[in-house]
Amino acid sequence: MEKKTKLTISGGIVKKSIKSIDKAKTFGKNSVVIEKQSRKFSGKASGFKSGFSKPKTTSSYTKGNIGKSNFNTKPPSPTSDFERRKLAEQRATKRLKEENENKNKKSIKSGAQKRELKLTVSRALSDQIEARERSLASVKRARQKENRNLTKEDQENLKPVKRDVNIPEIITVRELANRMAEQSSSIIKHMLGMGVTVTINQNLAADTAEYLVKEFGHNPIREEKAEEIIKKIKASRTENLKNRPPIITVMGHVDHGKTSVLDVLRSANVVSGEFGGITQHIGAYQIENKNSKLTFIDTPGHAAFTEMRARGSKLTDIVVLVVAADDGVKPQTIESIKHAKAANVPIVVAINKCDLPEADPQKIKNQLLEYELIAEDLSGDTLMVEISAKTKMNLDKLVEAIILQAEILDLKTDFESKATGVVLESKIDTGRGPVATIIVTTGTLKKGDFFVSGLKWGKIRAIIDDKGKNIDEASPSTPVEILGINGASKSGDDFIVLDNEKEAKTLSESRAQESKDGKNPLTFATQESAFSSKSSEELNLIIKSDVHGSSEAIKNAISQIKHDEVKPKIILADIGMVTETDVTLAKASNAVLIAFNVKPSKEAKKLAEIEKIKISSYNIIYEVLDFVKLKMSGLLTPDVEEKITGAAQILEIFKVSGAGKVAGSKVTEGEINSNSDVRIIRDGAIVFTGKVGSLFREKNQVKQVNNGQECGITVRDYMDFKKNDTIEAFSVTTKERSI
Repeated sequence: MEKKTKLTISGGIVKKSIKSIDKAKTFGKNSVVIEKQSRKFSGKASGFKSGFSKPKTTSSYTKGNIGKSNFNTKPPSPTSDFERRKLAEQRATKRLKEENENKNKKSIKSGAQKRELKLTVSRALSDQIEARERSLASVKRARQKENRNLTKEDQENLKPVKRDVNIPEIITVRELANRMAEQSSSIIKHMLGMGVTVTINQNLAADTAEYLVKEFGHNPIREEKAEEIIKKIKASRTENLKNRPPIITVMGHVDHGKTSVLDVLRSANVVSGEFGGITQHIGAYQIENKNSKLTFIDTPGHAAFTEMRARGSKLTDIVVLVVAADDGVKPQTIESIKHAKAANVPIVVAINKCDLPEADPQKIKNQLLEYELIAEDLSGDTLMVEISAKTKMNLDKLVEAIILQAEILDLKTDFESKATGVVLESKIDTGRGPVATIIVTTGTLKKGDFFVSGLKWGKIRAIIDDKGKNIDEASPSTPVEILGINGASKSGDDFIVLDNEKEAKTLSESRAQESKDGKNPLTFATQESAFSSKSSEELNLIIKSDVHGSSEAIKNAISQIKHDEVKPKIILADIGMVTETDVTLAKASNAVLIAFNVKPSKEAKKLAEIEKIKISSYNIIYEVLDFVKLKMSGLLTPDVEEKITGAAQILEIFKVSGAGKVAGSKVTEGEINSNSDVRIIRDGAIVFTGKVGSLFREKNQVKQVNNGQECGITVRDYMDFKKNDTIEAFSVTTKERSI
């Protein structure tokens, strides 16, 4: 607010206006000052109050003569309030117009000015109007439209891709869709159209899959089975043939001296390492005789090892049948002859123990005539040599006979190709892992080769020969141990070396898949099993053995033990030491844990003690079978025999204080003892069965009452006697049964 000024009549208005203009100069360009005069006059003529409003800030303006006025030259000043207001309005209007012009110039430069005025013909024809720029949204829409048109053209030009689709024996809908690069829903829809309802995970047969592939315009290719691929691989490896050492299997009855003969030939002592002097493993050895090598396979003679003998005869070129001169032809000798004939293999008979006084080689030759093995001295074609492993008699003749037989056979194979062979035995060795004993049949096996054996595969890390030495390669007919397999393969599995890891892995997986598909876990109830009232007991068994062959033999031997009431059920038969898992499984399934030629680990032993599970360890197969029979016998219900010892008829019933009801009876048959089991018979029906409480004879308690005597009888927990009831005394004896 300004100071109050006094107005005088003598030209005061002019002075004041000049003062206000000067004041406006001090506010700058952007300010306009408008004074308001108060119209309230005081009663005195001395003056009136006047005030200024707060300065109003507005936009700048450029033109105006007021700002240029000098103090020296007196400008023409407005003489009234009306003029002053008008002047201020003009200045404000001018300033606003200038601001609008500046805005228009900027927007024209940027090109984003919107039309403010209505479009007319004259404006449209003139060049004054600016072109409007296209919006981003419009550009985006145009691009999308262009892309749509392009994709439509591409789809019209595209032809369906024809693919080669491999079809295995069984394939799921999902897998088939992936191989055809089609949607699973399309296949399911097509099948529904055919009237077949399928799900995405349903298995389709090869014929159905082939039909679907053709329907969808692709080329079906039937996949070969793993076995067919292997046959082709084996067939292709029959070039550059050279002579190879013969593979000889030594067979015969148990304890006829097979291993002893081999020990003498290879100057070793294997018998001492076997428990009970019985061979329970299959062994392979190579010996050198002058310039030729001979590979021997030693098989067990025990009845339980049929599978091992069969495996040995299938792999072999010549069978050496060992028969003891003092014992003659036995069941396993006959079985060995059958195996050899089934494999169509020539037999050389070695009549052992000829140094004994009771030996009779001629008797053996005559016995073998029954099985079409005719000796040369009897005008036959079977080579027979009389030997003694103990005195080394005629062993050189036996070797000569084998070499002669091998020359007749003219055994040849390819040495240069990739190796193939047969697994004789497999085990899990502590520290070395899974170990397989194999015999190379064709090609040369080298360190670092990738191979497939049954369902397993691996890379050869080490090759160990029969003398325990590490070697870098193994030629045909050489028995070796190999390390590097990814699990214990089964005895009798084939062994094939492949080019690379991928091939080995693929073949192993496809074999595993085929074996899985081949299994049928469903067991159907027969009429006999569904309606039979007898439910047979099962003895659960867990068997851990050192080698696969022994495990197989024990399984077969146990499965031969048959009984109507008890059945052996092998939950697990594996190789390797007894582990914590086996103990836990034995506890969960209430099974008997048998360790054959293996020991439990420390952890397993500790857990077995805590869980109170007995680990039964055995070294000889006979003992295992006897133990299983004993355990099965324990599950049999014992035979109960009941014998009637006497009978009494109730004549009168008495009430005696302290004793309750006493049956006054007469013994009609046998005798009744104070500890006899009795039954109360009323009208031919048994009313109660219990024990005699006490026996009275003429008011005296007695231990026994004989036939024809009268007595008083009390029965424990029973007092409801009636006249003419019969009290029958009997004794029960239980008898344990065995298989």
